[in-house]
This record gives sequence, structure tokens and C-alpha cells, in this order.
Amino acid sequence: MDKPSSHEDTYFAKREFDRKKMLEEAAQKAMAAEERKRLKELHHMHCPKCGMSLIEIDYKHLKIDKCSGCDGVWLDAGELDQINTDETGTFSGFLKLFGK
Repeated sequence: MDKPSSHEDTYFAKREFDRKKMLEEAAQKAMAAEERKRLKELHHMHCPKCGMSLIEIDYKHLKIDKCSGCDGVWLDAGELDQINTDETGTFSGFLKLFGK
């Protein structure tokens, strides 16, 4: 039986490495997705400041989250811009709603 040339050895070693690397990347991606899911379940609708539950309030066309513990108010991406650009006085009403 003839021994493979060094080019064949290199070729098969590279193929084996690429195959193992692809399997490892898939395992890491699956693990990352599971970790993201676990963290979302753990933190979803909890205050980032104190960890208490957030209460969702419908105000005009927005859904605003207010903490049941520290009374912090949390907005989703883009909601502050909507409050500031609304011509119907949403911002002043917003301040009255959450002011003490």
C-alpha cells in the first residue's frame, strides 16, 4: 500500500479541522441561543435597577413600563423620541402621569 503524499496529508488534516471547527461553532451557537433564552426568561419585565416586576401601562399610543418597587420608568427603543415629537402634548401628560 502506498503512503499518501504530504499534500494529501495536509488536505485531509485541513478537511478534518474544518469539519470539527464547524461542529464546535454550531455547538457554541446553540449554547449561546439557550443562554440568551435563559437570561430573557430570568430578566424579562423586571426592573434593571432593582429587579422588581415592571408594570406595563398603556399611555396614548405607547406602552410604558413602570417599576413596582422603585417607581422607575422604562421606555423601549424609540419611545422617548415619540414622546418628544408628539404634537398632542404627550410629554407634558407623561410628566403628570409619573410625577409625584
